Amino acid sequence: MFQILVIDDDPTIQIFLKRLLEKQGYQVITACNGEEGIAQAISCRPALIICDWIMPLLNGIEVCKYIKSDPDLSTSFFILLTSLDSVADRVKGLDAGADDFISKPIEQNELKARVRAGLRLHQLSRDLQTQKQLLETELAEAADYVRSLLPLPITEPLHIDSYFIPSRQLGGDCFDYYWLDSHYLAVYLLDTAGHGLKATLPSISVLNLLRSRALKDLNYYQPSEVLKALNETFQMNYQNDKYFTIWYGVYNYETRQLTYASAGHPPAILVSGNSSRNAEFKLLRTPGMPVGMFPEAKYVDAYCEVESLSNLYIFSDGAYEITKSDGTLWSLDGLIQILTSLQNTLDCPLEQVLNYLISLNSKDAFDDDLSILRIKFN
Repeated sequence: MFQILVIDDDPTIQIFLKRLLEKQGYQVITACNGEEGIAQAISCRPALIICDWIMPLLNGIEVCKYIKSDPDLSTSFFILLTSLDSVADRVKGLDAGADDFISKPIEQNELKARVRAGLRLHQLSRDLQTQKQLLETELAEAADYVRSLLPLPITEPLHIDSYFIPSRQLGGDCFDYYWLDSHYLAVYLLDTAGHGLKATLPSISVLNLLRSRALKDLNYYQPSEVLKALNETFQMNYQNDKYFTIWYGVYNYETRQLTYASAGHPPAILVSGNSSRNAEFKLLRTPGMPVGMFPEAKYVDAYCEVESLSNLYIFSDGAYEITKSDGTLWSLDGLIQILTSLQNTLDCPLEQVLNYLISLNSKDAFDDDLSILRIKFN
């Protein structure tokens, strides 16, 4: 049974509405002023509220604003009862969040019709809210699943830590690192275009494919060959028009040589130096189109020697494409500045980086997935 709250300081109107609506099969609660009405609404969460506009203490506009600002009450259909009939007054009521109006003197058939329509819209709103909550729950579960697939931090013989923060809409970030043998470490990070499960599934497929080394006769020690094989496997025509960017590297622990290749991905940043005062950085990136765009795409390898006390940062573009409070977009240069300023100044600089990015973001959640990992070379 639908519950209706009537808020009116005129006891005659209260009695009239209560009797009329109860005859229609509704449960009716009454309140004689705005404060009591809000208290009743919080307690009972009615499906529909009929509130007089002109009342002492809190008027109908003030009650409406409060009701519509409360997430637990916002789906209650709100009807303003008024003798005011100007367009300006109606606009004022709509701006406050009112869903409908009933003019005084009250016409019974009009009231019944507007209540029925309001209750239908309330039910639809509740259904949509339920579906939204279910979707958010499923996205959170999917994010937890992706997080469960990501590798755990390691401390020997290299220190590797990482963070993955999904946005409101789950995206396609994914990364992994593992030893190909006792001397060679493979590491990569990819970002599938788009949001939602449709973007997440290809990234999980890549992770499982590379982790199991399911691509036969592939030299996993040669980054350009890995990207070429992925490009042949994940063409857009066969993968729901989804492409992804990726950075893939192989580090030789004995020779300290890093071989890497990238496909449309932000550069990895290698920061060297024993303090922030003498820190230097290199942008590690090679030419190459994102995986899946063109079958004939070419990929090349690049090499660099890794000095001791260096830090390698690999990340998705969500780590620097952040909207600041002034409305401007942060940049890769800003991220580089932060990473070099923290060079060997703290035991856990990655956590400091993450805290800075969170404080920089102007919204409750990031617009895109944020993935970042750091390899600390002894």
